[in-house]
Amino acid sequence: MTQNESANSLSEKLRTGNLFAEKCPSREVLKHLTSRWGVLIMVALRDGTHRFSELRRKMGGVSEKMLAQSLQWLEADGFVLRRARPVVPPHVEYSLTPLGWEVSEKVAALADWIEDNLPRVQEVSRAEERGTGEAKQPVTAVADSTAR
Repeated sequence: MTQNESANSLSEKLRTGNLFAEKCPSREVLKHLTSRWGVLIMVALRDGTHRFSELRRKMGGVSEKMLAQSLQWLEADGFVLRRARPVVPPHVEYSLTPLGWEVSEKVAALADWIEDNLPRVQEVSRAEERGTGEAKQPVTAVADSTAR
């Protein structure tokens, strides 16, 4: 099975599987990664190791509490490594784990897509506000029977 076939089967499982179940543990991981601060942390740490204060400055608008909480979630999920140095004042650094690097590629791709397509998204939003939005047609997925 190729990597692409594996990804397709996983996507299919997510559409039909437990991710939609109320108690699915995947939902918590998804929530941590795709929260506003989770995405920004994952993208920021792709640049390398950062101290807490550096992350806070880089991510304008995040409170200390939300940054600390988001970092704790991502650390508990195995995506972020927290390294505390035994010095005064405390020196704590954050970096991506190997698992974090892997998932950060996906998160960064989503962030890149948003940045690349922001003008289109904003235009649709403005058209909706003006009441002149063109009718939206649903997209129907077509299963590729050759992929199975």
